[in-house]
Amino acid sequence: MKKKVLTEQAIYTDEIKLPEGFEINPLELSQNILKGFYLNKNSIQSKHFDQLNRYIIENLQLRHKIKLVNKETWGNIFTPNEEYTCLSSVDPVDLKNAPDFICLYGINTEECYVTIYYDDNRRKGRSHKIPLKHNSFIIFPSTNIYTVSNNQKSSLNFVQTITFEYF
Repeated sequence: MKKKVLTEQAIYTDEIKLPEGFEINPLELSQNILKGFYLNKNSIQSKHFDQLNRYIIENLQLRHKIKLVNKETWGNIFTPNEEYTCLSSVDPVDLKNAPDFICLYGINTEECYVTIYYDDNRRKGRSHKIPLKHNSFIIFPSTNIYTVSNNQKSSLNFVQTITFEYF
């Protein structure tokens, strides 16, 4: 009997582990998200964002043989008890220019959850819920619908979103 896998939907999660003295500064990333909202820009580049981005790209290449490059990035601020639904990061009319993956990185996140919706052949409407912890990321195919839930009651959750395409 032979088996051929036609498609696969993988979710990659990890915590950013850098040597002491080279840690990513969550305050700077949060400030960049706030500046982006104030200046009406999607992203504000910084040394710490570059560290985060390089860590993710290099680790996916080393561990999973996936070569990615950045497409876009932006930050989100979630108020207490807020739930955000993203229908898709892909324009179905322009698939050629669509990203392949979405990465969500938690900045000082508490009680924050990402639910990814997918179909498993004829078993439609499946979902997988993952906690988005501080200094951790979740990467999944950009064609998936997802929600981000801030379930705590006292503070904001900052999430850096990065889209990637195959290189």
